[in-house]
Amino acid sequence: MPISRVADPVLSLFRIVVGLLFTLRGVASVFGVLGGHRGSGHAVEFAVWPTWWAAMIQLVGGLLVLVGLWSRVAAIVCSGSMAYAYFVVHQPEALLPAQNGGELSALFCWAFFLVAILGPGSWALDTLLRQRRQGVPATELAPVA
Repeated sequence: MPISRVADPVLSLFRIVVGLLFTLRGVASVFGVLGGHRGSGHAVEFAVWPTWWAAMIQLVGGLLVLVGLWSRVAAIVCSGSMAYAYFVVHQPEALLPAQNGGELSALFCWAFFLVAILGPGSWALDTLLRQRRQGVPATELAPVA
């Protein structure tokens, strides 16, 4: 099977999984469920910088990436927030992610950067809306390479 045949669905699945995982982190922090913020069992305080704002980026940005709506912009914002988290929160503790606990921040940063560069894939609302604007009938909607 040629790689080109599976590349687009794999990109879409990658975006969906990364968006879902990021959204769940936001849900945990904003609502105090699923273990709460950093496993504390509690939600972050409303509008406190930077934790509440980071949690809102995780929740809203993660949802947008998950469904593939404004996904490139949302992915850049999510990537930037994770770069900020890494360099401001983790990197002062030690240079390497394995030493400073910043593995998730680094992984999310680069995963969202990849989505921003490669796009959302064919299984995205962005793709569906673009095809509808171009006048493609619903029965002919196909993946855009």
